[in-house]
Amino acid sequence: MSRITTPFDAKSTAADVLDGVDLTGRRAIVTGGASGIGIETARALSAAGADVTLAVRDQEAGRRVAKEIAGQTGGAVAVASLELTDRGSIDAFTGGWEGPLHILVNNAGIMALPEPRRTPEGWELQFATNHLGHFRLALGLHDALAAAGGARIVSVSSSAHRMSPVVFDDIHFAHRPYDGWSAYGQSKTANVLFAVEAGRRWAGDGITANSLMPGGIRTGLQRHLGDTLPPDLQELFDTYDWKTPEQGAATSVLLAASPLLDGVTGRYFEDCDEAAATADPTAGEGVRTYALDPEAATRLWEVSLDMVG
Repeated sequence: MSRITTPFDAKSTAADVLDGVDLTGRRAIVTGGASGIGIETARALSAAGADVTLAVRDQEAGRRVAKEIAGQTGGAVAVASLELTDRGSIDAFTGGWEGPLHILVNNAGIMALPEPRRTPEGWELQFATNHLGHFRLALGLHDALAAAGGARIVSVSSSAHRMSPVVFDDIHFAHRPYDGWSAYGQSKTANVLFAVEAGRRWAGDGITANSLMPGGIRTGLQRHLGDTLPPDLQELFDTYDWKTPEQGAATSVLLAASPLLDGVTGRYFEDCDEAAATADPTAGEGVRTYALDPEAATRLWEVSLDMVG
């Protein structure tokens, strides 16, 4: 397969990507849609005509953002409660959804927790939030996605996936020493593998799934970094060429709604282009081959099913 490129790049904004795209009549869910690039993803989809639901933990923030976006775009922006580490919350959300769903953006996440934290099930919190919660959400919404005809799932990953594959023998750090960056990297690899396997399993249902690296954006996601970065990385962090949130959301909305990606599935994008795959552990760009490995993707799906029930 040839690598996909688009007319857009790292400086393009979400509005640039969806300029001229009409999403009237389509319905979208954006998890974590009340902060960071989630806001800009929701704003761009709404501006293009989609009915958007912000699936968020903080209801007050969600209502505030929904009102702001609706006031700007004139679109329908709803707010629904979703706690990705609570299976009851996920099931209540999916059970309450009625009708088709055209776009699911799995955007919410947590990053580089300095100390190990676990769910009541004993799951490591980053893996539980970033992967398992979204996995259960997508399973619960499968029929709604299939009913839409040509639905798209967007799995927001990160270049941090290069820090760790999924360590199947000890996903939840029961035996190995906990490291916040390894835990985050593992969860982001899981986001890529999920898109690979969902794209394969659900192709016959007309559902595509792709993953992406949005780029470095200054948001609340980095609130723990001061506790985890060594001095050399802190200096790099302080001098990094950050994207704006509008630029950070560009690849998300490209995968969610651009006609340039019709029929494309199971791939990983960055800066609005498909990333080159590499097995070189020292490479500072591209997607690691282990994150696209179909056997690992199938294994992760089966392991995740065992966990979430």
